[in-house]
Formats: sequence, C-alpha cells, structure tokens
Amino acid sequence: MRDPRYDILFDDVRLGPLTAKNRFYQVPHCNGGGYRDPSAAAAMRGIKAEGGWGVIFTEQCEMHHTSEITPFIELRLWDDKDIPQLRKMSEKMKEHGALAGIQLAYSGINGPNLYTKEVPLAPSALPIRTFTNDPVQARAMSKSEIRDLRRWFVNAAKRSKTAGFDLICLYGAHGFGIFQHFLSRATNQRSDEYGGSLENRSRFAREVVADMRDAVGDTMALTLRVSLDETIGELGFSNAEVRDFIEMNKDLPDLWDLAQGTWEDCSGPSRFKEEAAQHELVKGIHELTDKPIVGVGRFTSPDVMVKQIKSGVLDFIGCARPSIADPFLPKKVEEGRIEDIRECIGCNICITGDMTMSISRCTQNPTFMEEWRKGWHPEVMNTKGESDNVLIVGSGPAGLEAAWALSRRGYDVALAEAKTTIGGRVTRERQLPGLSAWGRVVDYREYQLQQRPNVEIYFDSGLDADSILEFGFQNVAIATGATWRRDGVSRQHVVPLPISDAAQIYTPDDLMDGTVPSGNIVVYDDDHYYMGGVLAELLASNGAKVTLITPSAYVSDWTNNTLEQGTIHAKLARMGVEIILNRGITEIAADHVVSDCIYTGHKQNYATDAVVMVASRSCNDAVYSDLVSREDEWADAGIKTIKIFGDAEAPGPIAWSTYAGHRYARELDGEDIGDALPFRREITELAPD
Repeated sequence: MRDPRYDILFDDVRLGPLTAKNRFYQVPHCNGGGYRDPSAAAAMRGIKAEGGWGVIFTEQCEMHHTSEITPFIELRLWDDKDIPQLRKMSEKMKEHGALAGIQLAYSGINGPNLYTKEVPLAPSALPIRTFTNDPVQARAMSKSEIRDLRRWFVNAAKRSKTAGFDLICLYGAHGFGIFQHFLSRATNQRSDEYGGSLENRSRFAREVVADMRDAVGDTMALTLRVSLDETIGELGFSNAEVRDFIEMNKDLPDLWDLAQGTWEDCSGPSRFKEEAAQHELVKGIHELTDKPIVGVGRFTSPDVMVKQIKSGVLDFIGCARPSIADPFLPKKVEEGRIEDIRECIGCNICITGDMTMSISRCTQNPTFMEEWRKGWHPEVMNTKGESDNVLIVGSGPAGLEAAWALSRRGYDVALAEAKTTIGGRVTRERQLPGLSAWGRVVDYREYQLQQRPNVEIYFDSGLDADSILEFGFQNVAIATGATWRRDGVSRQHVVPLPISDAAQIYTPDDLMDGTVPSGNIVVYDDDHYYMGGVLAELLASNGAKVTLITPSAYVSDWTNNTLEQGTIHAKLARMGVEIILNRGITEIAADHVVSDCIYTGHKQNYATDAVVMVASRSCNDAVYSDLVSREDEWADAGIKTIKIFGDAEAPGPIAWSTYAGHRYARELDGEDIGDALPFRREITELAPD
C-alpha cells in the first residue's frame, strides 16, 4: 500500500477546463523517433500511461513547414496528413486516464529549414543558432507575418484538438521556441510594439494564447514553457525578468512550465547537476500567480517530490529522464514499492538518440523505444523457453541485466564473478569524479537479484573453459567485459604506436585500481567520450600538472551529444588543465611525447613524466574463444548454447551493455528468425505519381 507521506502526489489538480489525476507530469522530451518512427514513439508514451503518469506530453512538434530543424527528427504537424500518427499517440497516452499533451514549436532563429528550403523567420534578423552552426540567417518578421504566425498557431491548435490532445504546450524555453525569442532582448531587437519593453516583448505570447483560447480553450488546457534564466548576461531573459513577466501575465496560461536556460542548463547530467537543481530559480514564483506550476530537476526521490509540493514551489513534478528510466515510477510510489524504482542515473544517453538522429537508449531501462519495435515491456518479460538454466560469467552491467531479466522469465541463473564485488566497470567507474550516480545501475540490479530465489551469485569465481564444461549448464552467457589498451590503438593509430620501454604508461584501469600518477602527466584521449576528461579531472584534483591532448576539435567530443561537453571543457580549464586540440601523439619517449597536428602533420614535443592512454579497449573473450574451439564437447557437457555479449563482444557505453544483456535474456530459446529484421519499422508510403 502507498505510504501516506506520498498521498499529496496523488491529488487531483485542475488544469484549466481539465483535471489531472495526480501530480506526475511527463514534460515534453525527444526520443530520436519523431515523424520517422511514430508507432515506436506512441507505444513508448503508452507505456508511461500504463505506468501511472497523470500528464504525458509529446516531444516538440514542428507546427508549420516554415520552421523545421532538420537534420534533427521531431514530430510534425504541418497539415492534416500528420493528424493520424499524432492521434495514434494521443490515444495511447489516454488509455489509462492520463491527460495527453502536445508541444507546439515554432523554432524561429533555431530553424534552418534545410528540408523545406523556406527562408527562416524570427523576431529579428540574426544568424540561425543550431548545434550544427548552419550558415543561414533568419529574416525579421513583418507585422503581417506575425499575424500569419498567429494564424498558424491557431490552425495547429485545431489540428491538435482533432488529433485527440487535451493540452497544448507553447514552447518558449531552452532557446528553442519563438516565444522565448520574442521575450529575450538578445533575440528581439525590434523597435515596434513587439520589441523594447517587457510588456511589448510579451505581446506575441499574449496574442497567441488569446487566439488559441478563442479556438480551443473551452476544451483544452494551454501551457507555456518559459526559460527560468537564459544566463547569457544583460541582454538575456533573466530570472528577474521571468518573474516580472509572470507577474505581469499571471493568468495567461492554464499552467506555467518552467525550465532553466539552455537545454544544457536544464538537462545537465548528474556529473554536474544534482536532483532539484532548479529549485532556487523557481522558488517564490508561485507568489506571483495562482496558476499551477510544473518544474523539472531529474526528480527520482518521492521525498524530494513531496517537499517541492508542500513547500509551495511546484504543483506538478515534471520529469523527462526519470520517466524514461522508469515509466512505472508513479505506480511504484502508489503501490508502496519505492525500492523497485529504477532511478535515472543522469548519464544523458537518452538525449544522444535525438542528437544523433537515431532511436534513443536508456542505460537503466533497455526497453526504452523498443516497446513497439521489439514488443519489450519494462515490467513484463516473455515466458520461459524450453531450457531451464543459465550460467552467466561476469557481473558487469551486461551480466547483471541478463541475470535480472532471465530470472523474471523463470530460468535458474548462476552468476559467476571473478572478483569479490559485482558490477564490473560500473563499480569501478562510479568512484571517479562526478559519476557516483552511475552506481545506481548496479544498486538497482543487485537489490532485485537479492529478491529472486532462482538466482545464485558466486564470488571469486574466475572460470575457464574446463570449469564451464564440467558444470553442466544448458546455456552459458559470457559477459566478461573489456580492458583498456595501453598501446595507443584506437582511431588515430590502428597499430601500436612507438613507445619507449622507459616510458611510464597508465590506462584508465590502472587509475581505477588506485594507481594515480603525479607530476607532469599527459592524458592522450583518442576515445572521445567521458573517460579522458574524467581522468584529467581526477589527476588535476590530485595535484598533477595535466596536459590533455586529443586529435578531436573538442575535449570529450562525443559528450556534445550528452549536453556536457562545454561544461567539461570549462571545468578542466578552471582546474588548470592544458587542453591541446586537433593534435595526436605519434611517439612516446621516456620524458616526452611527440605530438602531430592532424591537419598539417607538424610535430611538437610535450614534456611528461607519464602518459595516461585513453584509447580503445580489448575484449576479454579468451574463455569464449576457447569454448568455441571446443564446440564438439558441448553436447556431452549438456550445453545447448554459448553466447558472448556486452563489452566482451564489442566495447561501448554502459547503455549498450545493459541493452545487450536484456536482448540476450529476451531472445534465449527463441525461434531462429534467419535473415529477418529483429525489430519492426515503419516505411514511408509512396505518394501517387
């Protein structure tokens, strides 16, 4: 039963002409699917409805063809042909009593229109601001074009109603929405009645809301998403101006949706942002309006949620990433199963799906975006197949997820771990600066496995092929992870680079084992994800003089996709790390490295006492290879299948490992599908000639 402390989270709350069944509010979030994968996106939202969310929103939906953000893949509502796929989504959202919301976005200065080839329109004529720095400028809208835009919003509202949505969110946050562009002096430099004073800069928002109320306001609730603080200096829309704007227009929307500054500010990873990080920016705003407020802050703790409500800061608990990690978070709170919540770790892997125009992933929830494609349910496993037991060798994220999923299918599982603790790379990496929350990957699965009578964990159990063949398990899963290379093989070098025998070379494994060198240290990062930057931070915090050399144009390049690259660079710079970009390393001597410019080949020496090599990883697949070479012995040993997966098969981010472990568990004893696709997809219908 529900703990009475959390009763307040399940109050009914009025939203204009509607009532939400509780305070759990899935704010708009992208998923990498958009218009390309509408059924996958619809099923994902439907799972959240089943999980008990009171309000569920789409991702941003481009509401007119004159403003689109190709190459990024979002929803579209350009004309009536887009209504059927959106209706499918709203119906899924409402199956279990949630209110269905759509976020209408006109990207203005963020819309390069690479697909439609339309000239971008914005409050003022300025270069387009995108992640890809497109060499395009927007034209300042005339007053007649502002009237057109108001009409387009009304048309989109009417289509949203036809598509079955209950709420409309007008996007004016993160620097992405036209409403913020009008409100901010940085993007609104007009001298007419739409520019200048805050009252004038608010005019467009007031007009659009009034227009939409006339069109659909009797049946739909209207929300306005506003940035809490652009944090860009005097010209920016500051937190003080936000408060003035809300006080001036306190009854404008049916709900105020408040989100901090840029997307990077708002959805910062756990490495840099704590839970409820936006509390101070929101606190006190409720004194300026009687309308309900939703805010975000990677909320995972029901106690923190209750505090936000009881203190009068928020009326709704806004969640994007936590709703991805555990779509059943509200239901687990309601059923008194707090310990079963799969807490978001704040790694931002989910965001990379949107940034890379691919299907999103979640480290904690490998079923995310596979609900329709593969029929995976986050709380329900498929039934057990014909075999009975599985030996899993290795208890890293892949092995742990496989064990947890297999046990739910009904298999007897033995988990063999060579060391004295489970968790593999996660147990080691969680000790690094800023990564403690990543330990939830292990903590959640360890707790769940402890509740399962059909799982046994064996420590100090480094197994070889002979041992495995003797045990008599029907299925053997090899999840033995990977080891960081110290020879420099990665992207710049496909064969080992020249290294003096007298050189001191360390790998991330060495540092995670507790060997942290001091003195003058070069970190060579040819991995380009988080590890190089994290280790530079670790070394600098221990007093080393650190030089980070990378062939990339960015420190921790791939973290551009997790919205933390700029923060990583700034922190390392403040710590005194010398950052050398666009240079590789061609040779390592005893007291220096030889670095080359990746464009010109120009060489330069950098003195060093030691090198930390963040290159690629080698699969720990020796046991698997030995077993495969002895396949003729499997039948006598009672073995039906031997499978390798996770980092042991091909190293990748932790989310790749949990996905691999889950996939192994789902597919064990399944039918052989041959060359067929292992997932469903949607194909564009050909238009008539």
